[in-house]
Amino acid sequence: MAETGFIQKEKLNDFIKELSKDAVVYAPCLEGDTVLFKAFDADKTVCLDRPANNPPKLAIFPQSETLFNFTYIKDTEDPKKMSVEIKANTEFPKAVIFGSRPCDANGFLIYDRVYIDTNTPDPYYMGRREKTTIVTLCCNAPSPGCFCVAVGGGPANNEGSDVLITELEKGYFVEAVTEKGKAVLNAPQVESGASYADEAHKKQLESEKLVKNPFGKDCQPEISMSLFDSDEFWEKYLSKCLSCGACTYLCPTCYCFNITDEQMLNNGERIRSWDGCMFPHFTLEGSGHNPRPTKFKRFRNRVGHKFVYYPEKYNGVIACCGCGRCIRYCPVSVDISEVVSYLRGSQPDVSSGTKENAVTDTVKQEQK
Repeated sequence: MAETGFIQKEKLNDFIKELSKDAVVYAPCLEGDTVLFKAFDADKTVCLDRPANNPPKLAIFPQSETLFNFTYIKDTEDPKKMSVEIKANTEFPKAVIFGSRPCDANGFLIYDRVYIDTNTPDPYYMGRREKTTIVTLCCNAPSPGCFCVAVGGGPANNEGSDVLITELEKGYFVEAVTEKGKAVLNAPQVESGASYADEAHKKQLESEKLVKNPFGKDCQPEISMSLFDSDEFWEKYLSKCLSCGACTYLCPTCYCFNITDEQMLNNGERIRSWDGCMFPHFTLEGSGHNPRPTKFKRFRNRVGHKFVYYPEKYNGVIACCGCGRCIRYCPVSVDISEVVSYLRGSQPDVSSGTKENAVTDTVKQEQK
């Protein structure tokens, strides 16, 4: 049986402060009406009432980071020669992600296969990942657009987490999932949780029943390639897309980046920054040619990566955690779960909040 504990609600803030004594704590903090993952300090208000607008991936994969600094040094004996001195930034602080949701924690597993489980591990991602403890909060109720159960997750799924917390009436039931998680239970605010285990597990089961599955009972969003290759389908459905890229920046599983060198006279730095396939310049070649010049081709690549290409490479694992952020915060209401429902050759489940739209006739024609 997993090691467990219990934190009374009035002691939660003290618990977070305890964690921050020897680590940088990233928590969902209230900023006006918005909840954002930020580095915690005493002036911030932690909000666990709803999932944060942004995922906590920035704690391990920063939006922008300096990979190394470089300096050009002239040879004093031969001014025509120059050497380059490089200093890599590989010192990472101990960190805790507190209040992530199960879908967020699952997103790091998508990253791990790309940046760690490879012949050329990424030292920056791997270094932060090893020093980060992920404390996840079970979802007691789904948020608009959530479909985690349809992609193999769930509101109480503990995969990718070091600790799973379940909110109860009087406090928070704490379960250690990994060895790193067990260390969290040593905080003085954590008391024995054995008497709360049954109540917590009942709560977890109830929460899972509330999440809708837009893909139907089979729970396998297998894509019809004939529909996937239909330009007409994508052109009609994506006519409203703005190519703003919000869906990629708010996605816990999008990991594309760009590299730039910022240089002065004799020194500079190499910077890695988030990038996204929804931006027109993402595939722009030096010749001026762009193999994905239209937004429908870019969105098709986005869906294809998550539901076709990544599963093909990683034994059927879907590169989507079903958090619903790209649905909730899309300014024109593009719904990826609805798109995948159509690409499966089936009509979307209306009970899950999807709706009929202009692509219905296209899909029906493809099915004939």
